[in-house]
Amino acid sequence: MVEKNNNLIKMDFYPGLESAFVDARNVEVMLPPGYDENKAYDVIYFHDGQNVFNAETSFAGVAWEVDKAINKLLKEERIRPAIVVAIWNTSKRMQEYMPSKPSESVHKKAKKAGWKQKILSDGYLRFIVTELKPFIDHTYHTLPHRENTFVMGSSMGGLISFYALAEYPEIFGGAGCISTHWPELDGVFLDYVKKNLPQPGKHKLYFDYGTETLDAQYESYQHIVDEMMKEKGFTKDVDWLTLKFNGADHSEKAWQERVHIPLEFLLGNKSFDKSIPDS
Repeated sequence: MVEKNNNLIKMDFYPGLESAFVDARNVEVMLPPGYDENKAYDVIYFHDGQNVFNAETSFAGVAWEVDKAINKLLKEERIRPAIVVAIWNTSKRMQEYMPSKPSESVHKKAKKAGWKQKILSDGYLRFIVTELKPFIDHTYHTLPHRENTFVMGSSMGGLISFYALAEYPEIFGGAGCISTHWPELDGVFLDYVKKNLPQPGKHKLYFDYGTETLDAQYESYQHIVDEMMKEKGFTKDVDWLTLKFNGADHSEKAWQERVHIPLEFLLGNKSFDKSIPDS
């Protein structure tokens, strides 16, 4: 374990964390300001963890700066303090983040698209649920229950975040699916979504999308998912939220600007700020 201090926030770094199910990877853990071992905390798991805190390690040199977002939300008393677990990706990111179900349809589409690699998402989720989460719960003072455990990611990370919640609804109480890459393999995952939405009232789901670059492909797919949410009985602004960001592109910079919104939706009160702060 390597410790890094960022103002009032403490960071623990675990290089090359081993797994029986997937390749080893780095994991960073952010403890909230004033972390107290006499208290217990919610936990939120992020995919693409190298992009979460540090510009030096992030894709294209821009990070989400989740530490700063959480600091600000805590100072404004808009969220509960939480531990953030940033799971770095590997060279097998697409294989690990592409949901493997509905199995027959996904594998047919993957073969047609020229995928030669095995889809590894089920193993990746087993790593998180059966290895990483128990390690985090043992090492830190957490609230290990469903209602205190969340998962979040962008693009393919949005897909695997929803998949994690649907496959393990007893583990995760909410998912933040940012710029979700629904079009992957011709949107084959939508069949699974309709059949495997979790029960409303016990889980929170956040979706969003921009209108530029890759995000321009997402709106029609997201409308389909939104209809599924309504049919399932989710209540908008309570246990489900979908937001459109006009002019936003598919980038870490865009996600940095709005990450406070899903954080507050998952960790905060029913009344929350949907706006993007002035730059």
